[in-house]
Amino acid sequence: MRSKDYYEILNVQKKAGQEEIREAYRKLALQFHPDRNRNDPTATARMKEINEAYAVLSDPEKRKQYDGLCSTYGSSAYDHFRSTYSEQDILRGSDIQEILDQLSKAFGFRGFEDIFRETYGPAYRSFEFQKPGAFGRIFVSSSGSGHPHRKRSVFQGLLGKAVKYGLKKKWGIELPEKGRDFHDIITISPGLAQRGGKFRYVNRSENRELIVSVPPGIRPGQRIRLKGLGAEGIGGGEPGDLFLRVRVRPVLFQKFRDFLDQLLAYLSIKTH
Repeated sequence: MRSKDYYEILNVQKKAGQEEIREAYRKLALQFHPDRNRNDPTATARMKEINEAYAVLSDPEKRKQYDGLCSTYGSSAYDHFRSTYSEQDILRGSDIQEILDQLSKAFGFRGFEDIFRETYGPAYRSFEFQKPGAFGRIFVSSSGSGHPHRKRSVFQGLLGKAVKYGLKKKWGIELPEKGRDFHDIITISPGLAQRGGKFRYVNRSENRELIVSVPPGIRPGQRIRLKGLGAEGIGGGEPGDLFLRVRVRPVLFQKFRDFLDQLLAYLSIKTH
């Protein structure tokens, strides 16, 4: 069985600079991210290989030692290196956490802790990573109306479209996008708004019928979010959400409606 090589794993030349190595890792981490490969059983192992290769080649000291082993042992350098370093030793001090958190914010992936817990199991808690610095961030927070502190990606807007096009053209990667959110309005009784309970929601345009749980004490204008019931995602992205804005019938109107329902029920009984 042919031994592994860190340079081949990241698909970079041995003379590659640090920025080139970092960009190669970003590209592969995006391509093999578990949230984009839920049905691929090999993706987890591939992601671990990518993490390990980047942690070694991005660290000048570890890279120097690995290059020395390559000169001495040739194709078996990887095996000699791994016999010296544990997984915790290899990953210690790398900025993998920062990069994965950036991908999480940009593309709506799960955060670093969820990914490493799934990939490495409980042992992930023993890993020590470089703390993110104050510079180099590409994400901003906004406190727009109705959505405090919503994370925004640089891949939004006209600039975002250009960036996505460039990445796809250069690397052939279809970046995942969250599906479009759906919005609708439901009108409930004052009693249901006060006590909470189940509400039958019918969207005729989508040919959809759902039983919605209404929380007690909900007020007019508030929204109920049904996660994952929006449009399908693009390129492996998660689906959008369905937001139902609540209207509450006026008390007098509700009493009149209840009276009509009772009257119709009474008349139906009398006619039979």
